[in-house]
Amino acid sequence: MVDGAVIDVQDFLVVPVGAASFAEAIEWAAAVREAATRLAVARGHREAVLVADEGGLGVALDSNRAALDLLTDAIEAAGFAAGEQVAIAIDVAATQFHHSVDHGAHAEGRYRLACEDRDLSAAELIAEVADWCASYPIVSVEDILAEDDWSAWRLATTELGGRIDLVGDDLFVTNPDRLQRGIDSGVANSVLVKVNQNGLVSGARAVVDRARAAGYRTIVSARSGETEDAWLADLAAGWRAGQIKVGSTHRSERTAKWNRLLELEATEQTTFAGPWPGGQPRKGPR
Repeated sequence: MVDGAVIDVQDFLVVPVGAASFAEAIEWAAAVREAATRLAVARGHREAVLVADEGGLGVALDSNRAALDLLTDAIEAAGFAAGEQVAIAIDVAATQFHHSVDHGAHAEGRYRLACEDRDLSAAELIAEVADWCASYPIVSVEDILAEDDWSAWRLATTELGGRIDLVGDDLFVTNPDRLQRGIDSGVANSVLVKVNQNGLVSGARAVVDRARAAGYRTIVSARSGETEDAWLADLAAGWRAGQIKVGSTHRSERTAKWNRLLELEATEQTTFAGPWPGGQPRKGPR
């Protein structure tokens, strides 16, 4: 994972889509992270030896594309085929750089990419991300637009929903009513599930069930203020969520979850299957 230091996009993550087991997947992810560190240091980013939030890298890059270049190069430097074995997921977290411009009679939502000194409309941001998806092995984009920019989310889903996972985190906030609005409106096709965001284990499970019934993917997620408690891994496996988002392979509160998943896989009762069998992301609309 590469955490944006100067860049606007919040997270760039590796997804071991072609791994045959979870043990292999976490080994691949760790190898890509180490390759990214080596490449970043070789390119003059001495801060890459430090551990950023959630165990990722925090390097000062010139553009959002530079992070995608670094991560793609790291995948290949680690010996993997980009897109076939290891792909990329992005957490845009667009709410953080969304703002309104007052035109007198109406206000227009805009997206400020500060590190590139650009101000984009929602349609332009969608086109920008679509171009990234065409140029890099991206299989998942989280919070591509601001949390209440519903009409733009519908456009994004029309444009990209048949090619990648469009994940709602800030959009849905593990809230069944907001998720239902998304389902009814044809917005997004995946939901991030945070138990303490909902407040109840049963409430978070209800969101998982509702999403699955509507054909949405589910991703059980940790949060920034984590402890070394590994119960989230058990929930993700028990709920058959399909995906889990915890952080990088550094920092004990992150690796505790990965170690628990390794333990679960090592038992006879647990078999993990990747959401993209054979390394191939899903095709066609949901």
